[in-house]
Amino acid sequence: MTIQQIKYVLAVARNRSINKAAQELFISQPSLSKALKELENEMGITIFSRTNKGIIITKEGTEFLQYARQVVEQMELLENRYLSTKVKQQQFSVSTQHYAFAVSAFVRLLENYDRSEYDFMLRETKTYEIIEDVKTLRSEIGILYLNEFNKQVIEKFLREGNLKFNELFQADAHVFIYRQNPLAEKPFVTLEDLLPYPYLSFEQGDYNSFHFSEEILSTLSRPKNIRVSDRATLFNLLIGLNGYTISSGVINEELNNDIVAVPLLVDEKMHVGYITHKHVDLSPLAHVYLDYLKESIAAEMKTV
Repeated sequence: MTIQQIKYVLAVARNRSINKAAQELFISQPSLSKALKELENEMGITIFSRTNKGIIITKEGTEFLQYARQVVEQMELLENRYLSTKVKQQQFSVSTQHYAFAVSAFVRLLENYDRSEYDFMLRETKTYEIIEDVKTLRSEIGILYLNEFNKQVIEKFLREGNLKFNELFQADAHVFIYRQNPLAEKPFVTLEDLLPYPYLSFEQGDYNSFHFSEEILSTLSRPKNIRVSDRATLFNLLIGLNGYTISSGVINEELNNDIVAVPLLVDEKMHVGYITHKHVDLSPLAHVYLDYLKESIAAEMKTV
């Protein structure tokens, strides 16, 4: 086994594609496939499962990747210390449900990051993919919520992935609506008040289970339903169709000045937090990001 082979494995895991990884590494796809197969045969494990939908990391592959990343990081530290004066391009990744405060903290991290080179990633994505990203170390941090309804299912996936949930705050249910919506001036709204309006939610792909929904009260039947895949589209539809969605009520007025949060009169609590891998220490950048995340939440909660 060589360092180069390990780097090949990490590139495939990062890209979820042998073809894309080969392009990134500037080698041919057959050469990369051969190198991967030789490593798997040498180690006696299967790191990647090849399917019609692409590359899937196996359970033993996930464990291998944990050690592989540590080996490469230590090698790069040695190279940077003794072979080069060039500062290594820093990498950092966060996967999150569609929260404005996660974006605000990411912006602050970049504004205060004094490096000429970096490779950062912010993935606003589906709940299951957030868990998978942190489990496979594609991201250091994943941001999602738990409540009484989804807690048992989500925590099962966290346990299986050796992940830990760290609570950031608790929130009562709110609806996000256009500030010119007739409900915007009410001190609170009820589920009955919302019946005439389209309900907007984030689709969850192959894992479109109620337990993976970003919105609480996901099992309720509604006459008008629209599923979207990104936050910009959802907010545009809130405005264009006078629709609504259900969330924590924490909103960044600078990023979303046409949207307001109104309390929803239901007995529900959201426990919003971040997940990390139990067996991996967070990088200094991750700690800085978490500090900014907590500050962004505190600032935006004042507007609720």
